[in-house]
Amino acid sequence: MHTPAEKLQLRVLLVEDEQKIADFVCSGLASRGFDVEHCRTGHQGLERAQQNIHDFIVLDIMLPGRDGLSVLKELRASSINTPVILLTARNELGDRLAGLELGADDYMAKPFFVEELVARLHALKRRMLGAPHESIQFGNLRMDIVSRKLSYHSEEVELTAREFKMLEYLMRAPGQLFTRSQILEYVWGYDFDPTTNVVDVCVKRIRSKLMQLDDKNDLSVHIDSVRGVGYRFQP
Repeated sequence: MHTPAEKLQLRVLLVEDEQKIADFVCSGLASRGFDVEHCRTGHQGLERAQQNIHDFIVLDIMLPGRDGLSVLKELRASSINTPVILLTARNELGDRLAGLELGADDYMAKPFFVEELVARLHALKRRMLGAPHESIQFGNLRMDIVSRKLSYHSEEVELTAREFKMLEYLMRAPGQLFTRSQILEYVWGYDFDPTTNVVDVCVKRIRSKLMQLDDKNDLSVHIDSVRGVGYRFQP
């Protein structure tokens, strides 16, 4: 199998039976430089995945013929360790947990934005290639993923676990717009009331903490708010 470090274009196997979803995922990934192959059934997906020629597999759980969890189980039993992102129904917590236990690397609940899928794929790529002390840095702002610390001009920024998780989510996909629902789902899980303003409050706290340390007025990043939609990290 080629590794992402050995070639420029990453190969993605999409196993998805809903044509509308397959069309927008294939189009979205291709426009961002990915080489996408699409299969519609679990049997076809398993057969292609067993060729071990893809960098990533995006695998729907509900598939005709053979379900995605069965495909994943067979792949891991065959020592095929290609990173897998599962596509699940929003309320199927049991399937998500079962998938992670079987060796899935990540999951996404439908419906989703292709921009978030791209961000997840790049995050997996960094995890595969990453140095032991993986970090994200923009200007004087540095996030250490391993130690879970954020620093600005080498001075540590005190963040709660939720604040750190949200900022990491945004920083991993600079410029990408994430809805409040996406952020709420990723940071707090599925049990929160979607009408809550907890996302806005958390963003306000992060901004305040960063600005308190910006005595040199050279903070080169900010969190943009898009009214009625959500937020994005802007270098």
